[in-house]
Amino acid sequence: MIIEVKHSCDDFNSYRAARVKSLFNADRAYNWEKTADLLVEGKEWKIGLIVGASDTGKTSIGRRIFDEPVYDLYAGWESDKPVVDCIAPEGDFNTVTGTLSAVGLGDVPAWLRPFRVLSNGEQFRAGLARLVCERPEHAVVDEFTSVIGRQMAKVGAAAFAKTWRKGSGQAVLLSCHHDITEWLQPDWVYNTDEARFYDRDCLRQRPNLTLEIYKVRGTVFPRLFKKHYYLDLPLPVAAEYWIGCINGEPVCHLAVCPLFTARAYRATRLVVLPEWQGIGVGTKFLAEVCRHYLEGNGRCGHKYHTFFHTSHPQLCGALRYSKKWEQTAGKLYGDNKRKWYC
Repeated sequence: MIIEVKHSCDDFNSYRAARVKSLFNADRAYNWEKTADLLVEGKEWKIGLIVGASDTGKTSIGRRIFDEPVYDLYAGWESDKPVVDCIAPEGDFNTVTGTLSAVGLGDVPAWLRPFRVLSNGEQFRAGLARLVCERPEHAVVDEFTSVIGRQMAKVGAAAFAKTWRKGSGQAVLLSCHHDITEWLQPDWVYNTDEARFYDRDCLRQRPNLTLEIYKVRGTVFPRLFKKHYYLDLPLPVAAEYWIGCINGEPVCHLAVCPLFTARAYRATRLVVLPEWQGIGVGTKFLAEVCRHYLEGNGRCGHKYHTFFHTSHPQLCGALRYSKKWEQTAGKLYGDNKRKWYC
């Protein structure tokens, strides 16, 4: 597929324009041309990446791949509705909430806020969730990850790729940041800096992450993680507290307290910081801490199982799918508050 881009404008002849032309020999500045050879014909692919510095023609090339407008992650949101109501209004509730979590927006209170009040990172992930739910046959996303921090950008790219590949459709992402390439693992890449095309076989593998787990004091939760936890409850009695760190940076938290009347432990206060959501850090961390107690490393050396209660749709689905967990109960609706308190 050869894409030819030709932009032109009026050839201005004002005094300043004429002087610039004479000084810099810029007689044909009113024309701009770019040619890109994308070797994608006859290939099956779902995600492509066009990457390069600013002003190298990424957007112009992206617009001509499908001859469709660029998909705007930040446009079309209603200002008087929460994001959970704006994404696929006629769609399935579990699909919407599951997609929000899958792309890394697992912060439940953010689902209940209008798009306009979300942070840049939350807006980016909400836009990705809407794109995945709408799932057009073709989509081109400009300025992919450009307005968010680099750690969130890498994890967000990996979370989007994992979610997008589960369905149909082709997405071309345009970015000026090369650091997302190995996290995104696209099927092909076009580098506008070098005018070079290469497919997935030329990519480096996604970096491996080492999660280090430490037992900490209960003061760590209110200081680092409480603001990301959607329930406002007192600290559990007689709990032990754990954090997971990647490259020395705390990324997740869990508390485990004894439930010896049921010959078990109870895990609670699972929190994964927003910039690390969407790549499975939380479930692996939870399973590893619970394995620690199952092997008899908890209080009194009891080799007890661990109960974990959650109403988070995506987390429920992940635990049901895992062979390490067994569902023992499920309440799909709330209690009658009047009856509960009588």
